[in-house]
Amino acid sequence: VKGEKEAIRVANDTVYGLGAAVFTRDIARGERIAATALDAGSCFVNAFVKSDPRLPFGGIKESGYGRELSHYGIKEFVNIKTVYI
Repeated sequence: VKGEKEAIRVANDTVYGLGAAVFTRDIARGERIAATALDAGSCFVNAFVKSDPRLPFGGIKESGYGRELSHYGIKEFVNIKTVYI
């Protein structure tokens, strides 16, 4: 690709959005791109495929809806009930 804008366009031009990564020598630039420009559930700078049970995990677009793991993920597996007395 010819530059940052084209790279972001190509990276986001998919129906999937589970994960994305930026590899760069400029960490601040990579953080900015990962945080604000990439359409993915998990974005990495100079790394990929990390997981930690304390962090939410999940995709966007056709890669899924909702989150697993962390306190956000538990809500996917429970039924909340209201009891009136």
